Amino acid sequence: MTLSPVDEAIASRMSARAFTSQPVPKELIEQLLQVASRAPSGTNCQPWKVYVLQGASRNSLVEQVCTIHDAMRADPTLVPQYAEEYDYYPQKWISPYIDRRRENGWGLYGLMGIGKGDKDKMHEQHQRNYRFFDAPVGMMFTVDRAMGRGSLLDYGCFLQSIMVAARGHGLHTCPQAAWNGFSKVIMPHIGAGADEMLVCGMALGYADESAVVNTFHTPRVPVQDFTTWLD
Repeated sequence: MTLSPVDEAIASRMSARAFTSQPVPKELIEQLLQVASRAPSGTNCQPWKVYVLQGASRNSLVEQVCTIHDAMRADPTLVPQYAEEYDYYPQKWISPYIDRRRENGWGLYGLMGIGKGDKDKMHEQHQRNYRFFDAPVGMMFTVDRAMGRGSLLDYGCFLQSIMVAARGHGLHTCPQAAWNGFSKVIMPHIGAGADEMLVCGMALGYADESAVVNTFHTPRVPVQDFTTWLD
């Protein structure tokens, strides 16, 4: 069956982990967000709020968080100070989800030549998150604390719409929950109010096609494994 342009955009979406320095015009970013705002939300609440970081604001946040990330490694007692505000991952992993998680980690780190015990390289690669993988555009997404859990479902639709729209213009993205533990640094930096909660970050730009890390594509289980047909 022939893929439509929309199919192609969805199928070619990946979490790029290396970007070029090629700038993304503000007008294009605004267009992506405008298109994505057509994402569905319960009773049309549209719970998303977006902060776009470029230039000095981006670079300053990167340096602040990377410095803290290094300090946390040197002094693990600092870790509890930077806790996520909501549980993105389960407190206890079960199969098949833990198996997929391990496969993802082994595949990525194996491709990068990072062994299980190589803590230095693992720290360095993890910190690439906090540099937006060198993407020129970083985005932070927040939601009003008054909203319910359903707003996170709405948010997923919005985020996917941004990523698919980006592919239509030759751009790549990387949605990043890795930022969530640093909300106490991020929120004042972007000017977010106390009534807002950080949902996630996202890197946006043109993927570095020469980077080995961008050859990593996660597998997907076949439709028959997650679908039940009822006649």
